[in-house]
Amino acid sequence: MENRKIAIVTGGSSGIGFAIATRLINSDIRTIIIGRNKPKLEHACRMLGNLSEHIVCDLTDLKELPSIVKTIIGNHKKIDILVNNAGIHLKRPIQDVSDSDYQQVILNNQTAMFSLTREVSNFMIANGSGAILNVSSMASQYGLPEVIAYAASKSAIEGMTRSMAVELSPKGIRVNCIAPGFIKTDMSSAALDKDPDRKKRVLARTPLGRLGNVEEVAEAAFFLVSDSASFITGVILPVDGGNSIGF
Repeated sequence: MENRKIAIVTGGSSGIGFAIATRLINSDIRTIIIGRNKPKLEHACRMLGNLSEHIVCDLTDLKELPSIVKTIIGNHKKIDILVNNAGIHLKRPIQDVSDSDYQQVILNNQTAMFSLTREVSNFMIANGSGAILNVSSMASQYGLPEVIAYAASKSAIEGMTRSMAVELSPKGIRVNCIAPGFIKTDMSSAALDKDPDRKKRVLARTPLGRLGNVEEVAEAAFFLVSDSASFITGVILPVDGGNSIGF
């Protein structure tokens, strides 16, 4: 049986999640990407190569998560790394956000992350080791308009990271979080290109003067789940080119 580390990356078929999966695989870590879209997952695995595999799953179907984790354990005997990257976004004025809209974002971004982490951490506790990385956002760092549910979910993730770290680290499991800033993805590029004034404001308050690349986020993520960060737990690391301190 191979002795490689085993990693899970939710939302690993595109964007930041795909970049993180790529970085893990480049370090000889077998990586399981989880998402809803089977064709996208299959395409991602073709790109990622032999050390990748995928599981089609709607993470908001909470009752399915224990069996999915048990299947991974059955196949690989362990889980060394969990990257909670999956999430949805909603940009809408607060008056236009229904209770259902709000709860859907919380379910996707916060509750599903909690449930999956609980199930995975049960096995990590039994092994006495593991690394968990949560993905937040600069939306949790300061006020952004029209993203009330998203900001709430990401703020919760940062609080949960600290709580998880205090509870799980004595059992050998490190828990950290990254908070990406304005990162160049297909989605963000399209949005900013349609709004030149907003793009100008974004770059003006970013000391490094540019958008980040998904590979740069992946490097920060990899560091925090790697053995190089063996004495780091409970941190929320902005990966934002200084945007959160820019003026």
